[in-house]
Amino acid sequence: MKAWKHLALAGILGVTALTPAFAKELRLSHQFATGDVRHKVAEMIAEEVAAANVDLSIKIFPASSLFKANDQYIPLTRGQLDMTLFPLSYAGGQQPVYNLTLFPGLIKSHAHAKRVNESPFMEELEKVLNEEDVKTLVRGYLAGGFASVGDCVTRPEHVKGKTVRAAGKGFEEMLAHAGASIASMPSSENYNAMQSKILQALNTSSSSFVSFRLYEIVDCYTPAAENALWFMYQPVVINKTTFDGLTPEQQKALTDASAKAEAWYFEQAQADDAASVEVFQKAGVKIATMTEEDIEAWKAVAQESSFKKFADEVPDGQRWLDLATSVE
Repeated sequence: MKAWKHLALAGILGVTALTPAFAKELRLSHQFATGDVRHKVAEMIAEEVAAANVDLSIKIFPASSLFKANDQYIPLTRGQLDMTLFPLSYAGGQQPVYNLTLFPGLIKSHAHAKRVNESPFMEELEKVLNEEDVKTLVRGYLAGGFASVGDCVTRPEHVKGKTVRAAGKGFEEMLAHAGASIASMPSSENYNAMQSKILQALNTSSSSFVSFRLYEIVDCYTPAAENALWFMYQPVVINKTTFDGLTPEQQKALTDASAKAEAWYFEQAQADDAASVEVFQKAGVKIATMTEEDIEAWKAVAQESSFKKFADEVPDGQRWLDLATSVE
């Protein structure tokens, strides 16, 4: 009997020796279509990590196939989800400071967005994320604009009486102050809402305008251009405890892959702005542009509404605003 036990134990140990001790699969969820730039960022990370051969893999669940768009952050903080690529302002209900990552006119250009990503503001924001057991792997802002049925939207008076989707609290407050009715929903629901005439206008990113095929149902597109009002922070984040539990080799592979993806994300975000215009033009959609005067008109409305409310209602709100707006 003893000899049999020793043989059985040796067999178990032999099988264990053949299995990598730290082999791990991470689950990454996002709401976007597989042709979208954000899915490609996720794919790049997964491919680079796999190529590093450190017994780590990433399984991607696109198009809200694992968690719905607005239901990813809390599972991430609890370790029920490993990774996500999502608009951080979607979690503004959990942490109001996240709303600053989609605020009217706060980001002026892609180059400015990159400076904001490397600023004390983002360092302070990372501390808040870490306290929620979340760690950022890839930082990225996407620009966006308006699309509408009927008349074009370039100035505040153009949204008066319209039902508009804006994506973030700061934009919703600005649009409401300009006379719009607000309908809140993730970008994955925009198409059906506009097709069923729930919406007359909406904000979203250049990438989402194309990947969600909004060119099929709108009459006018006001894209991000030299003058852009709408920039939204959409990072790749990981549960911090999960990251800390990886081996040093796995952590390095993941951070190296993320750095490569971040550089590509920055370049592609700019390319998507121009590409979206071509897609809408080809579909016969009218293209409108915002002037510097238009942008300033929107900013004046935002100062009276979203900026004032943030400073008055969010704990330490003015300090956060000063941090965010201090980046030249």
